[in-house]
Amino acid sequence: MSSLRDRYSFAGMDAAPSPRRTLRAAISCVGRGLHSGTDVRLELLPAPAGTGILFRRTDLGAQIQAKYDNVVDTRLCTVVANGDARVGTIEHLMAALAASRVDDVIVAVDAAELPILDGSATNFLFLIESAGIVEHGGVCERIEVLRNVRVEQNGAFAELRPQHAGISGLDLAISIEFSAPAIGAQALTLSLSSQSFAAELAAARTFTLAGEVAALRQAGLAKGGSLANAIVVDGEKVLNPEGLRWPDEFVRHKMLDVVGDLALAGAAISGRFIGHCTGHTLNNLLLRALFADAANYRITRGFELAPLQLSAA
Repeated sequence: MSSLRDRYSFAGMDAAPSPRRTLRAAISCVGRGLHSGTDVRLELLPAPAGTGILFRRTDLGAQIQAKYDNVVDTRLCTVVANGDARVGTIEHLMAALAASRVDDVIVAVDAAELPILDGSATNFLFLIESAGIVEHGGVCERIEVLRNVRVEQNGAFAELRPQHAGISGLDLAISIEFSAPAIGAQALTLSLSSQSFAAELAAARTFTLAGEVAALRQAGLAKGGSLANAIVVDGEKVLNPEGLRWPDEFVRHKMLDVVGDLALAGAAISGRFIGHCTGHTLNNLLLRALFADAANYRITRGFELAPLQLSAA
């Protein structure tokens, strides 16, 4: 029997340069904010190498870098701010950009919240694919996790661990548990790639419990929420007439959120994420804990490990 090394070509051993990428052309859409209920115009613009993901509030003339240390609110979505300028509900777009490996883009928006669209990342992927992606110089950075980092809160936890030897990229394992029988306990594992994200996570929609909707609206939130952009669960029932896109759509959406929140690291993470009942708050605390100690990580530049490829046996 041939050995693993005989059966596979470890392309990562001969690392290839990884140029930065941006959009080929600008593209825009209009949608409604989930919490504000107001109409929002969103435009994705090509950006120079080294820009990163930059939010531009066109109504305020302000800019906000999409970084974990600019996060100011994580109660029901992830919100970044620069002074009084804020942009919220960014996690689905951030996930789509990270999975598409778009390094540099300006996200121009005329309100304090991105449009929710259908509550998933599918439409953001469509916008990115329609605009096209080009390599445009500069060198990608990768954040390599060197030792375990863990944060906990009320029985929930989120953890980053070093990647297995000879492997690059982000692997995720997440579990959730809800008292509502329609959700219950669910778990999912995934190796993140543009293909796996598009096939397994992108279409998973945000969700809420029917009993919480009135309280959210009383608090001035979820004004734009509807069955067109969120799954609503009432005990054993899913109230959306079309039902679920997967039986475990809930845990898939939680993993989508993790991908988006971890993208606020500012570069792709090479490591393993493990989480139980995690949310935006723990995801952000995890990044803050990771970067709090330089011994937890290292930045690599210019190369990325290619996927394993079969060679002749």
